[in-house]
Amino acid sequence: MGKLILRKGGVAGLLQRQNGELPLPFGREIFLLQTHIAGTSHVKNIKKLAEALQPGERLDLFREPENPYDALAVLVKNQKGQKLGYLPQKQNAIFARLMDAGKQLYAEMDHQRTIDGWIKIDIRVYLRD
Repeated sequence: MGKLILRKGGVAGLLQRQNGELPLPFGREIFLLQTHIAGTSHVKNIKKLAEALQPGERLDLFREPENPYDALAVLVKNQKGQKLGYLPQKQNAIFARLMDAGKQLYAEMDHQRTIDGWIKIDIRVYLRD
């Protein structure tokens, strides 16, 4: 038998996403929360990192259970894997538990502004179900 060849166009091309992965059946993104990235003032080069962010840009979320300040910490990184900060501690318990249960969460940059020297990056958090 021959190999399966995926070409641009056709049914496989319609199903294939830009990153090359096939979508999950009945998969959807569920909006959970609008918040900001906490701890940006402690991130080296945050001004340069923030300037590179675009509205709608996907941000990756990672659990950090060994964090010495917060056992429920959820780290926020850009697509290059650079640390931007954390989900705010007051809001991270449910998200940490969802991630610990194997759920895929991610964020998108909404907008940003500087307030008295502090770079506030607003994000929207989603569950991929």
